[in-house]
Amino acid sequence: MTQAGSVSNFDVVILGAGLAGLSLARQLLLGSNKKVLLLEKWAQVPVERQKVGEATVQVSGYYLSKILDLEEHLLREHLMKYNLRFYWKTPGQKNDCYEDYSQSYIRNLSNIASYQLNRNKIEGELLRLNLQNLNFSFQPGISDLDVALANTEQPHVVRYQVEGEQREIHAGWVVDTTGRAKFISRRFGLTKSSPIHHGSTFFWVDGLLNIEKLTAASDVERLKHKGRRMTGHLPVWLATNHFVGEGYWFWVIPLQGRTSLGLVYDKSRVPEESVSSPAKVVDWICREFPLFARDLPNRKIIDHGMFRDFAYDCRQTISADRWALSGEAGRFTDPLYSPGGDLIALYNTLIADAICTEDANALAIKVRVYELLMWAFYEAYVPSYSISYDALGDQECYAMKYGWELTVYFTFYVFPFINQVFTETSFIVPYLDLFAKLGVLNNSLQTFIAAYYHWKKGQPVQFSEPNFFDFMFFEPLRKSEELFYEVGLSGSECMKVLKHAKSNVERLARFIAVYIYSAVLGDENLLSNKELADSIRPDKLQFDPEKMRQECSRLDSAKDVKLAKAAPNFIARFRKTDGSSQEETAPPEIQPAAVSITAAKYAARR
Repeated sequence: MTQAGSVSNFDVVILGAGLAGLSLARQLLLGSNKKVLLLEKWAQVPVERQKVGEATVQVSGYYLSKILDLEEHLLREHLMKYNLRFYWKTPGQKNDCYEDYSQSYIRNLSNIASYQLNRNKIEGELLRLNLQNLNFSFQPGISDLDVALANTEQPHVVRYQVEGEQREIHAGWVVDTTGRAKFISRRFGLTKSSPIHHGSTFFWVDGLLNIEKLTAASDVERLKHKGRRMTGHLPVWLATNHFVGEGYWFWVIPLQGRTSLGLVYDKSRVPEESVSSPAKVVDWICREFPLFARDLPNRKIIDHGMFRDFAYDCRQTISADRWALSGEAGRFTDPLYSPGGDLIALYNTLIADAICTEDANALAIKVRVYELLMWAFYEAYVPSYSISYDALGDQECYAMKYGWELTVYFTFYVFPFINQVFTETSFIVPYLDLFAKLGVLNNSLQTFIAAYYHWKKGQPVQFSEPNFFDFMFFEPLRKSEELFYEVGLSGSECMKVLKHAKSNVERLARFIAVYIYSAVLGDENLLSNKELADSIRPDKLQFDPEKMRQECSRLDSAKDVKLAKAAPNFIARFRKTDGSSQEETAPPEIQPAAVSITAAKYAARR
C-alpha cells in the first residue's frame, strides 16, 4: 500500500467493499490485467452485523456462479434456491396451518441455478480470492475520503486517512460501490427521488424455520396431504417464500443455521409504527398469518435492521470521464423479485467493459449507450412496484402480474445476459428500441391489472378451499424459459431471436387483457372471441367496465380458441364459481396420457 506522503497509481479505485465492489474487483481481475485498489471504511470485512439481501435469481445466480466462477463455493457454503413461492390466506379457513394456504409457485427447479446467500460469507470469499491476485490491493479502515474527479485524460485523485496518516492515490477510473452512503451521487448532486415509497423491517432468527411444519397435522398426514399432487416433494423451505397481502409481503429465506425474515410494505397501506421493530413485526405477522404463531414468537432474534424508505434513483451512473456507480450507490427499487443482485451483475458487466476500453472515442460511444441501458434496466422494474403492488393481495391478479413479469424477465434480461451481448453496442441500440416499446406495453398492462384488482375487491369471494397454481401453466412463460438453452449466439442472432420472442410476450399480454375483459363482463365466450383477440390493444388498455361492455356488444361471434390455449389451466383454476374443491390438474409437462403409458410399461415389466 501507499506510504504516508507518497502517491500510488492504480487503474481502478473502487470505493466500498460490499457485494458490488468485491464482485466488480473479481470480474476485472479475472478478465484483465488492471491494477485495482479497493477502499473500505470498516476495519473488518465482512462486517460482524448480518447483511440483508440474500436471494438471487437467474441473472445474479449466473453472474456469481459462472462469470465470477464461484459455483463450488456457492454449492458448498450456501443453499440452492427453489424459485419463488407465494401464499395467500384462504377465505373460510383458519389459516393457522400451512395446508390452509393458497399457493402459486414454479414446481420444477430452474436450469439456471440461483442461491440463498449468506452475504457475509460470500463477501468474505470474494475478498479472499481477490487478495490472491497480485494486481489487487485492499485498504480497510479508511476515513476522511475525498475524491477529485478529473474531466480530462488526467488521473482522478483520491485522498483518505488510515491510522491517522494521509494517503493520496491517482486512479484511471473511480467506481463508487459505497451502497446507501452514495458517496459520489451525494457529492455531485446526482440523487433522484423514486415514485416507490416502501419500507422494510427485517431480522434473522436462529435455526431453520420450515414453514411446512407450521401445522397441526402429523408428519404422516403432512407428507401424504393431497396438496402434494400439485406441489410435489422438493423442500419448500429452500424457496424464497412470500406471504402476501395488499401492498405488502413477508419473506422467509433459509440460510445455513439461520433464517432471514422481513416485512416489505407500501407505507400507504401499512402504518410504519405498527411494524417498526422485529417484535412488532412478529406480533403483526402472527395476526395476519396465524400459522406463524406456532413457531415465530419462540425464536431467538440474532440480528435485525430496517429501511424506512429504501427506493431511489440516480441521474447518471457511468461517465466517459471514467467514473461509475454500481449496486446501491446508484439506484434501488424494491427487494421483491430480488433485483438488486441482477442490477449489480448487469451494471458491473457494463462498467468492467468500459474500464477495459482503451480508445477514448470507442469509450465515449459505449458510455452513451451504457447509460441508457442502465437507466432502462432500472426503469423497467419501476411499474411492478409503483403501479400494481396492491395486486399482491389477490392470487388471480398476482398470477397474471408475475407470469407476465417473469416472461419478460426470461426473454429480455436472462437470455441476452447468458449470451453476453450486453457489451455489444450493435446489439444494444436495436435492443433499446425494442425494450422501449415493451415499456409502453408493460405500463399499460400493469395499470390494467391494478384496476382489475381494485374492481375485483367489490365482488363476492369465490374460493373456500386452497388454490394451487403453477406459473408454468402459462404457455408463453414456458416458451420464454426455453431461451435458457439458446446459448452461443452473436448480438445479431440474439436480436433475431428477441424479435421473434416478442410475439410470445405480446401473446401473454393479449391473453391477460382478454381474460380480464371476460371476467369483468362475466362472459367466458369472450376468451375465444376472434374479433376481440385480434382487435384488443394491450399497449392502450383502459379499465372502464361500461366502455368494455359497449365494445364487446358489437363483436362478431366468430370463435378462435388459439388465445385461450395460452393458459387453459389458469382459466380452469380461477373461473371456479361454485366453491367446490378443485380438480387436481397435471402440470403441462406431465400429461395424463404420458402417465398412463408409463404405468402400462411398468405393469408389462412386472
